[in-house]
Amino acid sequence: MAKPNKKSAKTPSTNIAQNKKVRHDYFVEDRFEAGIVLEGWEVKSLRDGHIQLKESFVHIKNGEPWLAGAHISPLQTASTHVQPDPVRPRKLLLNRREITRLISAVDRQGYTIVPVRMYWNRGKAKLEIGTAKGKKQH
Repeated sequence: MAKPNKKSAKTPSTNIAQNKKVRHDYFVEDRFEAGIVLEGWEVKSLRDGHIQLKESFVHIKNGEPWLAGAHISPLQTASTHVQPDPVRPRKLLLNRREITRLISAVDRQGYTIVPVRMYWNRGKAKLEIGTAKGKKQH
């Protein structure tokens, strides 16, 4: 009698969302893992996979990185007393050394910071961001 294959059992995927457009439009050089400040209803929506990173970007404001343009759709079963804003700017959590590397990369001509993918790491939502240089579109 054959033993059951442990790899065939379904394991939950840690990947929440991926920005496939980034690889088409940019050359991604450095990658960083950033924590993200979320509200409770946003975490519930992420568990259901209701996020879109396609038109999102990262910008530096007062020395802090912020994720802008990411759309997290609110759940219909969320609490009624919460007024959700699906495209609000969300603060990213990085070390000071990583922030200075990002700022120096953005100061160079043609570089930007883009979100590559969002995933779960030990029960916490993490965002993989990268410094990228735009591809020539001709």
